Formats: sequence, C-alpha cells, structure tokens
Amino acid sequence: MVDVHVSVDNHAAVSSEIEPILKALLAQTGASRVTLRQDVPGEYAFPVTDEALAPGVGSLRDERTVDLRGQPVAIEVASGRQVVQDDSASAYDDPAFHRMREIYGGLAAQIVTPVLVGGHVAGIVSVHDLRAPRHWTDAEIEACRAAAARIAELV
Repeated sequence: MVDVHVSVDNHAAVSSEIEPILKALLAQTGASRVTLRQDVPGEYAFPVTDEALAPGVGSLRDERTVDLRGQPVAIEVASGRQVVQDDSASAYDDPAFHRMREIYGGLAAQIVTPVLVGGHVAGIVSVHDLRAPRHWTDAEIEACRAAAARIAELV
C-alpha cells in the first residue's frame, strides 16, 4: 500500500499511549471492537498492532487469513479517505469482502479511518459493530478522525 513503516521499537514505546485512545473510542461509540493496524515490517500488510474489545468479542491481533491489499475498504483508505458503513452487509458485492466480514465476527457496521503521517497512510483505525447495522452519528465519525489524528502524532 505505502512504504512508510513504523519501527517495532517505536511501537513498543507508544503502545501504552495508544491503548487509552482506542479504549476511549470504544466507549464513546459503544462499538464491539476498535483496532489499530500499522504499516510495520513483515509479510502481512497492516497487521492489528493494538485493539480495544468489548466483553466477549474476539481479537483480530493474530488474524492473517484476510489479505487487506485487495479489500475494497482498504483500497479506499489507502487513498486517504475515511469509510463509514452503517450496514456493511450491503456495502459491496465483493465475495472477499463478505468472507472478511464473516472472519471478523459478522461485521455489521464499521468506520475505517486512515492514520496519515506525512501524507502517507501509516495506520488504520477501525471501529466495528458486530451486533447489527447502525447509524453512525457525526460525533462518532469525528471521534474516529480525532483518534486517528492523535495516533498520527504518536507514530
């Protein structure tokens, strides 16, 4: 996607600062999961490096079967655009997207926001609601942008 990489050492240093941002975003949106994917060295593009989970929600930290490079949301985010889906099931016809939704726990609605550093996508903040489609409020959408901007300052 891009060639900006966050060093593993730098990530370890800022992870303790990122966690409260993700937890606050989870609480503010009442979502099921908030993840931060970063462009770190390795074979898997943009792995989940940090996350905040509602009780009973599965982690995506070790999930490696979904190739984000071909996912329609990742393509939009790679262009620096935020993606807001009130009903993810009806967002795309792409079979790989629906396979990803299933693997991610029945993804029903999401907000996906690029973390821009120097004009490049260095990370991706995703807010997932697994329960049902929902209408994201302007305040929730802006909270995602603000969280991504705060994380951009840290990485």
